[in-house]
Amino acid sequence: MPEKFDVIVVGAGPAGTSCAYTCAKNGLKVLLIERGEFPGAKNVMGGILYRKQMEEIIPEFWKEAPLERPVVEQRFWFLDKESMVTTSYKALEWGKEPFNNFTVLRAKFDKWFASKAVEQGAVLINETVVLECIVDDGKVVGVRTDRPDGDVYADVVVLADGVNSLLAKSLGFHKEWKPEEVALTVMEVMKLPKKVINERFNVNDDQGVSVEIFGDSTKGALGTAFLYTNKDSLNIGVGTTLSGMIKKKMKPYELLEYVKEHPMIKPYIEGAETEEYLAHLIPEGGYNSVPKLVGDGVIVTGDAAQLVNAIHREGSNMAMTSGRLAAETIMRAKETEDYSERTLDYYRTAIYDSFIGKDLKKYKDATHVFEEHPQYFEQYIPLMNRAMGTFFTVDGTPKREKQSKIIKSFTGKNGRLGVAKDLYRAWRVVK
Repeated sequence: MPEKFDVIVVGAGPAGTSCAYTCAKNGLKVLLIERGEFPGAKNVMGGILYRKQMEEIIPEFWKEAPLERPVVEQRFWFLDKESMVTTSYKALEWGKEPFNNFTVLRAKFDKWFASKAVEQGAVLINETVVLECIVDDGKVVGVRTDRPDGDVYADVVVLADGVNSLLAKSLGFHKEWKPEEVALTVMEVMKLPKKVINERFNVNDDQGVSVEIFGDSTKGALGTAFLYTNKDSLNIGVGTTLSGMIKKKMKPYELLEYVKEHPMIKPYIEGAETEEYLAHLIPEGGYNSVPKLVGDGVIVTGDAAQLVNAIHREGSNMAMTSGRLAAETIMRAKETEDYSERTLDYYRTAIYDSFIGKDLKKYKDATHVFEEHPQYFEQYIPLMNRAMGTFFTVDGTPKREKQSKIIKSFTGKNGRLGVAKDLYRAWRVVK
């Protein structure tokens, strides 16, 4: 007789492990399946972990988790070819408990997080591929793996198998994602001495910086590059929507090399040696792309459910919360031994009532609008750079004349009405 669990979780990323940890901690019999050699071996993100959502699962996790640096400064760079306009916010309180967010290396963090789920009683098996969900009379009752005699059964199967989620697709929960619904991100972890990082970013050993980079870093395509400080390494990467990559005929590794060679960025990574190269699809379809989230005996979480806020670059925090909410839903269902879609629908309601649903709804049109109107990245960021250059260059021209010239440069091509429309359109999708 095949073994039966209360819960099978497919995927040991932030969503899957959060669900497995919470279920196991509350006494459920949990199987956590990871296709990689170990949790974190196959996972990719820029490297920012938010404290609030993680602490709701493991209080004061920062006292033992393998973190890099607490982020004390958030910088934004708007690049042109040989200039940039910058803005930032720095808060020393973010460097103290309870902190705001941290830089992390996923290979270390995910491994530790999964070990905490195992400590609670979850069974973790690595290097195992789930081939399909086992469906009986319309209800998901288990999974078929690539192991000999690899069928395992459970009351609920939680799909946390990442952006492609072939399992959710095979159940008819979503179709193939369109190129504008996913972003292709490439990144490198680059080794650099701690002392050099501290000097270049003006921080101490226990302070980190995150930099989000717009404009020329993606050659005007919708997307961003990023640069994050770890203890003795940097995470540098860039991502654009797959449709943008196709439209501009860009190759991801060439775009990353372009970013690394950019004269505004190169000085920060000078002398660093590449330790790791990663590439991954990120779900960025937002609110309108969220698939069916529950069925009889099955729940979809994290990237598999398109739970990413592309505007604020948030994904792991939404994944963790979705995993926790899935676990809480399963525990409610356990009380009545009813794992039907009607009962599990509590999860869908909880997602849309939480910050996840509200934030995704707030920005539901943003990605599509910026994709359809490339002037925000292609025209306005270079114009902003030239305007600043014009205004701060002392050449004997009266400041009023400079102001007039700057206004004309913004309205020259699109007209005042066109610029006003662009500003109003942007305000509407982010308000």
